[in-house]
Amino acid sequence: MTRLKDWLGLSAPIVLMLVFVPAAIVAQLVDVDPVIRFAASALGVIPLAGLIGEATEALADKTGPRLGGLLNATLGNAAELIIALAALREGLLGLVLASITGSILGNLLLVLGAALLLGGIKNGVQTFDRAHAGLDATLLILSVIALGIPSLFNFAIEPNFTSVEGLSIGASIAMLVMYGLAVLHSLTSRVSEDDPLAREAHPPSGWSVRRALVVLAVAVIFIVVLSEILVASVEPVTDALGLSEFFIGIILVPIVGNVAEHLVAVQVAVKNKMDLSLSIAVGSSLQVALFVAPLLVLLSLVIGNPLALEFNSFELAAVAAASIIAAFVSLDGESNWLEGAMLLVVYAILALAFFFLVP
Repeated sequence: MTRLKDWLGLSAPIVLMLVFVPAAIVAQLVDVDPVIRFAASALGVIPLAGLIGEATEALADKTGPRLGGLLNATLGNAAELIIALAALREGLLGLVLASITGSILGNLLLVLGAALLLGGIKNGVQTFDRAHAGLDATLLILSVIALGIPSLFNFAIEPNFTSVEGLSIGASIAMLVMYGLAVLHSLTSRVSEDDPLAREAHPPSGWSVRRALVVLAVAVIFIVVLSEILVASVEPVTDALGLSEFFIGIILVPIVGNVAEHLVAVQVAVKNKMDLSLSIAVGSSLQVALFVAPLLVLLSLVIGNPLALEFNSFELAAVAAASIIAAFVSLDGESNWLEGAMLLVVYAILALAFFFLVP
């Protein structure tokens, strides 16, 4: 067990969760209860997402900070993107939009809150670079505005779906350009060990490029398989457990796809590396808002289930509030455990509200 843990570069609990990968596949083949299939596939995605992160970090370690930063920017949310594509193929557009919202909320409230809380308890008042954090916070607010504009204008444009689709496509292209510029700026002027795009949070030791590529390819293949099982089980699970598709998308799917990276953000905060912790939490939100969301809009045209950037008012209000809170946390260059506790309380209240909400 210890040898496998060291070889994979994952913590022991995450390594143990690899057993759910074959379990989910077997459950699908023998057609067991959909709830079991959903749970097994969701739990199986967690270590696979961790392996993608480890392989990406290993490649970044071999290719240098600039190319490595580009790899982090591209593959940082690979697991979530694959799950969303599976949902798009099944026509579960509401699930996809909810997962985008949930990822942003999860990173800014749940992950950042846990990092501030545990880091503050261990180290007291923690400090970080205000300039870097402030720039990321500004970009985050702008990205949320970019996501929200199509939704707000679509209320007036509907029922003209051609215009709604055109607005979403145009906004998506603009957001990808903004993300490209942010990556370019980061790689040319902010290359450091705490940079959100050029970081080496926990690079595995002794990984060759070939080994990293093999692990990356195998992990992606199995995530594709498990994503199909997970998405196919959504409707039966909603009926069996009384959960809405919206709640599954906004709370459960984002947690499943990002648990491994979330743990890293908390671990480095406990080690008093708040610059790195903030960059992981905020950087992942930026990737979702400016890269994953617009990319899904464009890919949906190829798949044949066009996705419009049309979030409901509850999602917009929650994401806007979370981004503003994250910006306020970054203003003074200091954090404490109470700020983390407050973020977690807000996330818990939102999760409870979304549980009872049926859009």
